[in-house]
Amino acid sequence: MARVLTPRAEDFPRWYQDLIAKAKLADNGPVRGTMVIRPAGYAIWERMQAEMDARIKAAGAENAYFPLFIPESYLKREAQHVEGFSPELAVVTHGGGKPLAEPVVVRPTSETVIGEFMAKWIDSYRDLPLLLNQWANVVRWELRPRIFLRTSEFLWQEGHTAHATREDARAYARRILHEAYEDLMVNVIGIPVVVGLKTTRERFAGATATYTCEGMMGDGKALQLGTSHELGQNFAKAFDISYSSKEGGREHAWTTSWGTSTRMLGGLIMAHGDDNGLRVPPKLAPIQAYVMVVKDGDGVGEAAAKLRDGLRDAGVRVALDDRTDTPFGRRAVDAELRGYPVRVEVGPRDLAAGNAVVVRRTDGSKSPTPVADVVGAVLAALETDQQVLHDQALANRESRTVEVATLAEAIEAAATGWARVPWSAVGVAGEAEANGQGVTVRCLLRADGSVPDSEDEPDLIAILARAY
Repeated sequence: MARVLTPRAEDFPRWYQDLIAKAKLADNGPVRGTMVIRPAGYAIWERMQAEMDARIKAAGAENAYFPLFIPESYLKREAQHVEGFSPELAVVTHGGGKPLAEPVVVRPTSETVIGEFMAKWIDSYRDLPLLLNQWANVVRWELRPRIFLRTSEFLWQEGHTAHATREDARAYARRILHEAYEDLMVNVIGIPVVVGLKTTRERFAGATATYTCEGMMGDGKALQLGTSHELGQNFAKAFDISYSSKEGGREHAWTTSWGTSTRMLGGLIMAHGDDNGLRVPPKLAPIQAYVMVVKDGDGVGEAAAKLRDGLRDAGVRVALDDRTDTPFGRRAVDAELRGYPVRVEVGPRDLAAGNAVVVRRTDGSKSPTPVADVVGAVLAALETDQQVLHDQALANRESRTVEVATLAEAIEAAATGWARVPWSAVGVAGEAEANGQGVTVRCLLRADGSVPDSEDEPDLIAILARAY
């Protein structure tokens, strides 16, 4: 197949940009740092949305929508929050041709405005827990934008909840972390994430604890794919989110927030893509099987349409490409770039022998298959290749993760992958030293791989890496 992308091993960032452009996933917007998500990219985002939305609702949260514009004074009520976001804010000072009485911030995240309404809606312990989620766009002014990974405007879901106790808030933040985020990333997107606790230095502005899902990309760097935060009572006190307890007293609620974004699209590309383009895991793919007419005539078009219908009836998301006025080779290259998990190629010669050719995107294998067996072969390939992509990503992570004993060794290892090092060998001072060399502590884990409650627990493991 003709080379259309810069090889990953030659220039990974260039390969990433090439793939986004050639697969027609997205384009740069007219304002620096913005992006246009094209239909092929948006279709994948819609699948991510649908899968995530189902998991969030299964955890009891309900969708709502809050304003894009937030009074500047709201952000100033929570000191750490405004300090953390201040460099990224877009602020509107004029509206309708006149100066505004108070500047408004274009939503960077919604803890403040949602906190204002939680205070209005919560009165009694009977109103708790209040579990909200919204799908929205947010704006954070990026100095070094990169499509899907860091853009000044991006799409996401952000969840916000209020609880009667710290224990309930922590349990819910972790429930979302594991049952929504980790489950989607591992079992649908096929990225074997490491789930852990962020250090105080890496914690979300205004949070008391931040939990994260970290994935290794094809070049060995880390990508933060989703976070869930315990906010303690910081925002509850700033916005007076309080309730009458069973005992009759007045108590402040405990709140959480959590979010995932279009950054997951960047993770999908960099974790699974190869030199021929995108490889989309079958459970995620908007088009799981792509039936292609190689050359029309001799009943080929009719046979291809019948295969499409049979696949659709079997529950496969399928599309038919019968554009025989476009050279087949070009269409095949485009299909590879788009990452369709399985192609079914139907041509006169194969059909005369009673066959169609089943092509798997994971390994490029081509199998002449009796027409009557194509649906079964496609279903088997989809099931197998979902696991194949996960296992390949896991093998990449394991082969590029090393156990080390010192900070210096960890920083050296982060040049090509991840380092696992005792947190006691790093500490706050060591973390600052690593940051100065472009290396961050991605998360902290217990020795058994579980998520700690605090960075002060003994015998924690730190994951150090370079990151996007």
